[in-house]
Amino acid sequence: MKPDKATILLAFLLSGTMLFAGDGAAGQKLRFKYAQGEKYRIITEVEEDVLINGALSHRSSILNKVAVDTVEAGDGSGRLDCDFQMSEAIQGRFNTFYLRESYLSRFRRDDLGVFTIDPSYFMPVVRNVPRFPGGVVKPGDTWTGDAEEAHDFRRSYGIDTAFHFPVKVHYTYLRDEIIEGVKTAVLAVEFTVFHNVSCDRIPPRPVPVKITGTSSQIYWWDIEAGKFHSYREEFDFVFFLSNAGTVEYRGTAKGKLLKSPKLDRDRVAEDIDRIIRESNIPDAGVRKDGKGVTIVLENVQFPPNSPELTDAEKDKLSRIAGILKKYPERDFLVTGHTARVGEEETSQALSEQRAMAVADFLIQKDACEKTRIVTQGKGSREPAADNATEQGRRKNRRVEITILEN
Repeated sequence: MKPDKATILLAFLLSGTMLFAGDGAAGQKLRFKYAQGEKYRIITEVEEDVLINGALSHRSSILNKVAVDTVEAGDGSGRLDCDFQMSEAIQGRFNTFYLRESYLSRFRRDDLGVFTIDPSYFMPVVRNVPRFPGGVVKPGDTWTGDAEEAHDFRRSYGIDTAFHFPVKVHYTYLRDEIIEGVKTAVLAVEFTVFHNVSCDRIPPRPVPVKITGTSSQIYWWDIEAGKFHSYREEFDFVFFLSNAGTVEYRGTAKGKLLKSPKLDRDRVAEDIDRIIRESNIPDAGVRKDGKGVTIVLENVQFPPNSPELTDAEKDKLSRIAGILKKYPERDFLVTGHTARVGEEETSQALSEQRAMAVADFLIQKDACEKTRIVTQGKGSREPAADNATEQGRRKNRRVEITILEN
């Protein structure tokens, strides 16, 4: 049954949004705006089904985080340095996201949303979206714009360079809305892909030769800030492979822009060091580094070849959770390290599992939400001391919890 206007309005009010009338009714220019030195984060969550030859292979929960630094602004454009992190939920014992890939990217974007970017960069995946027309627009207006997608297919298909294909995007200015106190323009953003890949010879392993699919998005555009506020998406893409197989990705996504105040690293490090000393937390220290402020827990105790936390470590981590609660606007990175024991492959897997165990415990202690903490393992590749001595191995059996700058 199609809802009536009263039902729609009630839904907006219950969801914390409201319609408004005003300048937008007469039309306005939608533009990207840039301020040198401005930093912010974009967080997206993706729920995706992967089908191979039409049969469900697996489901993925993916967390993407982008740290954006506006290094230049002027003449209606900005140059952005971005750190992209793609994490995936690990199904099983631990309820955490594990960092799968990390990318650095640098590009310029103008006030209409058009990118100038070296094609070698793998990120961002979607470029020139949204893209605004040059004139005034108002609710009910439509327009189109050229865009492209770029994908990292090194692991899945052995393609060493970024895989690009064009898309034609259709925009509809639906309405104006106030959401969470922010005046937004609500845009429907839709595109359909049908792209054939030129292939001179049959490659040694399957690669995409045709891509079809659709994306349907709703953007809430922050009119005053000149940035997107949030979005949601439904997508379904099919890759036809050179061996006559297919891989389909379908699912939903949602994202939001978040701002954090500048991290005063000196003050935060001093405060945490004082708490560690006053609380007499054993084998714990703090340092400032390029990513933020890191709490180092040395000689983290697990049963042999196990990721299970001992009671002593749980007591220590409960007190660390209390520290992290003081930074509700920040994201955290948990990194596991091991002393060198046997093969590096074993050390790597153990470091990953132990980082996840620590993050999972911190989530259980309400130190942060699941989407604000990701994990990674470094195996024994980054020793802090000499593995030849027991004192050195104690330092190498460590977990690092970084309070991230952005």
